[in-house]
Amino acid sequence: MNLFKRGIARLRQNIRVGIDAGMSTAEYAVGTIAAVAFAVVLYKIIQSDSVRSTLSGIIDSALNAI
Repeated sequence: MNLFKRGIARLRQNIRVGIDAGMSTAEYAVGTIAAVAFAVVLYKIIQSDSVRSTLSGIIDSALNAI
């Protein structure tokens, strides 16, 4: 009987691992898509004229302070 319980426990563990493996793959895909979308938004913000001029002003003042 003990061997039967161990077999059932091992079967449950294998099923859980299989389900978790699929879920983690889907979570990685969603996380990757979210990271790319965030990067695109940041890129668009950095490319705007107001941010570009502000960054240029900061860099110029830092270089002139040396």
